[in-house]
Amino acid sequence: MGAAQNALGEPPRARRHHVRYSTGRSADPAREWPLFRISVLPLCDCFALALAVLLAMPRWQGAGYALVVLGVLSVNGAHQLRICLRISDEIPRLTAFVAAPLVLLLPWGFPAATLLALGAASLGLLSAMRGGLYAALRMAHRHGRLTESALIVGTGHTGMEVGQILHDHPELGLRPLGFVGGPPRRAGCPLPVLGDLPDMAAVVVHHDAHWVIACFTDTRDGDAELVTALRANRGLPVRVCVVPRMYEMATAIPARCRDELWGIPVIPLRPCGPRRAARLAKRAFDLVVGTLLLVITAPVQLALAVVMLLACGRPVFFRQVRVTRDGDRMTIIKFRTVAVENSNAHWSVSSDQCTTAGRWLRATHLDELPQLLNVVRGQMSLVGPRPEQPVYTSRFANLIPRYEDRHRVHGGMTGWAQVHGLSGDTSIPERVRFDNYYIEHWSLWLDLTILARTFAQPLSAVADSVIHRANGKEADTVQPATGAANSRVPHDIR
Repeated sequence: MGAAQNALGEPPRARRHHVRYSTGRSADPAREWPLFRISVLPLCDCFALALAVLLAMPRWQGAGYALVVLGVLSVNGAHQLRICLRISDEIPRLTAFVAAPLVLLLPWGFPAATLLALGAASLGLLSAMRGGLYAALRMAHRHGRLTESALIVGTGHTGMEVGQILHDHPELGLRPLGFVGGPPRRAGCPLPVLGDLPDMAAVVVHHDAHWVIACFTDTRDGDAELVTALRANRGLPVRVCVVPRMYEMATAIPARCRDELWGIPVIPLRPCGPRRAARLAKRAFDLVVGTLLLVITAPVQLALAVVMLLACGRPVFFRQVRVTRDGDRMTIIKFRTVAVENSNAHWSVSSDQCTTAGRWLRATHLDELPQLLNVVRGQMSLVGPRPEQPVYTSRFANLIPRYEDRHRVHGGMTGWAQVHGLSGDTSIPERVRFDNYYIEHWSLWLDLTILARTFAQPLSAVADSVIHRANGKEADTVQPATGAANSRVPHDIR
């Protein structure tokens, strides 16, 4: 069950990764805890800072300072309750968050003693109230109150150890339900196996889990399957933590980026790729910038269309079906650059198959300009993994681990792989790695960076063309093959 079980990308659709689940959670008192968990720490900090302002600076500037500190805490993720409720780990960060906003009060000429008193009162009350809250929560957890249910993914040695820890230490606040994975590696664990990796979504929904603790497997193939399963189910209403390999060396991971399970460090995963609000921002960015680029390049596209019509004849445009987000299909539009009729049958295009104008269009990537219409229509994005034909999508999904993970977002005109030279006849596994990196680390700034590097490529290509002509040379290939030959896909699926 869940996205990991769906059939491979055969007509009419490729496998879907994003599934909307109905949790059917009941309104019993235990369900009120997640809301309490979200709000209790901000409320505690509000009370502490309000008291500090009343004691040290009962003025509107003090209230403004308190609001700034609250904002800094929220932006830096300090309002999320951790599994390991230990105030000593947080004091260094709280000191920085309290001290930095004091600079904003300097223009009002407050004495240094007043500012130090405000900072000290804020730090002391934040630490004291958080410490008291943590002690109260640990006591409640030991009595079985205010706990959250957790699934352990992985039945190897580490998974068994994590399950035993959660069973033996209720003060952590996680009530273990059982395992997701194959048969357990050792007997005697008090927790059941509730399903296999493809069943993760169904197990989460059926058992009303709030946490997923993912433990590494014993094989690389198992790790690849685990990564795909986690990515496919990141839309579920659960928080996910991962136990890293060689977790004994996890001190290299900043303290703010890790949590702890009775001496075992875990890494909380942030939401994967653009969330709903971020998707709206990305779509708005695509619509505004795409429309602007379409208007600006309209004269250039019209001129290119006339030149292509006179030089190469009809048809001027090339249309092809590609696979995009969630396996949906769309028809992309490009300027025709290939002289042969059966261009759809080729994985890569050689220089001999292109017209003279087509070689120049491919070198400068100006043949991609008509796809701005696909962007404005919402069929694709300015930046994202390059969409492939359905036949290659199906074959690559069978051969290349995590290939279908690329379909978590809309395909793009350009992407992180393309600006690193991974286009044309280059390594598909390397493209997959770059595309999934882009999805995991998406931001509007990254989109702007990729667009800037993309706009620089045609200028570089024009300069190279001028240099080649000046030297009496002509490029032999349309697209450079930058990937290692042994890392490419086999010849029978190109």
